Amino acid sequence: MAIHQHILHNGRIEDAATAVFRSGQIGILAGWGVFTTLRVRHGALFAWERHWARMTRDARLLNLPMPDSDGVQADLLRLLDANQQTDCTLRLVIVRNSGGMWQDSQAAITTVDVAAMTATSKLWGESVSLGVQPNARHAACEFAGAKVLSWAQNLSWAERAVLNGNDEVVLLNEHGRVAECTSANIFIVKGRSVFTPPLSEGCLGGITREILLELSGEGLAVVEQPLSLDDFAHADAAFITSTTRNLLPIRDVGSKSVSGSTEVICELSHRFDAFVERDLQTRASAGAVCA
Repeated sequence: MAIHQHILHNGRIEDAATAVFRSGQIGILAGWGVFTTLRVRHGALFAWERHWARMTRDARLLNLPMPDSDGVQADLLRLLDANQQTDCTLRLVIVRNSGGMWQDSQAAITTVDVAAMTATSKLWGESVSLGVQPNARHAACEFAGAKVLSWAQNLSWAERAVLNGNDEVVLLNEHGRVAECTSANIFIVKGRSVFTPPLSEGCLGGITREILLELSGEGLAVVEQPLSLDDFAHADAAFITSTTRNLLPIRDVGSKSVSGSTEVICELSHRFDAFVERDLQTRASAGAVCA
């Protein structure tokens, strides 16, 4: 996705072509930082507090100091104004500046850099084909599930999936069980029950995943349960979720077709859409939208 004309850097709105990072920033050299991708709808930052809470949890793992949430939120709304965007995708990055061997003289002055950019939201199509990557997640690692800047492995697996004719790839953990995709969580449907791997399997706690678990009820159960590749063969349907994809059906995994019943996915999608609208209305009422 091509980014828009302006970016945010440490509270300042800059032209996207402006060089704002330095060669001695350890967070840039080593991927020492955290990030999140937000959905912008009607000028509001959907589920902002959930994204910030997850970034804060991951930052603690990296000994990364976090800036003030309210200040960053206000800066992000100014960025939306500058880019004249009310419906788009936004990437927020917190980069650590000190620590390790390589750092410059500015590291002690600015402990972290805060950067953000926006882009037109990608169209993902109607369904996805998934490849399979064994031993891609180490569930026992304390950093499993942390959304950190060191993302090259995920990008490489995603790129390889496309080269192999797939859209994404299922990442298995060291036990051969399903963890997640490179940038999405995974769900399977059996009857009126929907299952997704627990965080202990090494997956990232996606915001859409978190919300769907809360939407369980009224005859439709959404629960955590370890999954294997064999579970796809016995599922009524399967789908992936992410901030930019919502609920996207899976048509095959490892070249094996997945049943495409859509009833439960559609029902859960309607519940999620209603949740999104309520969230956005609350933000609009509170004035937490770009001008």
